[in-house]
Amino acid sequence: WYQARSTTREQPLQWLDLMAGCGIRGLRWGLEAASASPLPAQILVNDADGDRRPLLEHNLRPVAAATCSSVSAERLLCEAQLEGRRFDLIDLDAFGHPGALIQPALQALGTDGILVLASTDGRSPTGHDRPGAIRSFGAAARVHPASWELALRQQLGLLARQAWLLGRGIQPLLSFSDGRTFRLAIRLTRQLQFGEESQLGLLARCGTCGAQQRQPLLQLRNWSACHCPSEQGRWAISGPLWLGPLQQVDLLEALMASPLPVAPATRRLLQRLQADPGGLGCVWSTAELARRCGSGPPPLRRLVAALRAEGYQAWPSGVMAGQVRTDADLPELLQVCSTLRLEGPLMDPSTT
Repeated sequence: WYQARSTTREQPLQWLDLMAGCGIRGLRWGLEAASASPLPAQILVNDADGDRRPLLEHNLRPVAAATCSSVSAERLLCEAQLEGRRFDLIDLDAFGHPGALIQPALQALGTDGILVLASTDGRSPTGHDRPGAIRSFGAAARVHPASWELALRQQLGLLARQAWLLGRGIQPLLSFSDGRTFRLAIRLTRQLQFGEESQLGLLARCGTCGAQQRQPLLQLRNWSACHCPSEQGRWAISGPLWLGPLQQVDLLEALMASPLPVAPATRRLLQRLQADPGGLGCVWSTAELARRCGSGPPPLRRLVAALRAEGYQAWPSGVMAGQVRTDADLPELLQVCSTLRLEGPLMDPSTT
């Protein structure tokens, strides 16, 4: 997709696989990009383990425009900065949390360049290691039913703050997780988009009644009371994190329409993300709604349709299965669930 949309360029795209392992990702890039444009991207494939250099060179032989290196990620990015070299695409697939590499990676990324980021640190941003979240993200992370999404929003919040230090903005392209690895892609824009600073904020949830609220940092004020009896509720607050969209829908549509073959599992993932732009930060687990209603979980499609019929925004979450994203407040959400229960069995026969 990236190669195909850059056909008017006179110079080849510059791509960097920063932590390549055996080089399979760079090989795939090269083969797919060659079929999308007569001007193939220049691909630098790097792994700090020098013993892997012969394997990298062997695996990348089919890609004429690929070069291999075996230096540390920090050194490569710093040398690129000193040489004035900029990449159009950087893949940063680190073991654990890649926080120390985010700023040098952004500095080595060209305008409108894309950073693909992966993290295997699932404890800190999901609230299971709160001191770790402070160290890695400079943010509070509390346990939440939509923990995968909060982890992605913590990462996007950190990326936004790092980009803003450079006077640049970010545009999330896609965000997803399997619970073990948290993956996202962002475009680094020349400048901040209008109102971008208002996308950084806090998300609060009451562990007793389940109510949720969110506030941009620019409009921070006292939190409204939750739905617990007077003085019995307590907000657990996460952030600062990204409150804005998680996906760029037109990009997902372009990926779906790509002539390149797409694996069935990848196509299902793209379809799921395409159906949920992720523009609202409040996500509710249908299992939690069922527990609070004292009934079985409502079918997600029926719940989304019922909320939309009542005038609310609603989407099935593309990040975690069995969750709904909506701007309906908790009492209204529970009322819709109760109405669905009265209309018929909550369990969808097509899923049994």
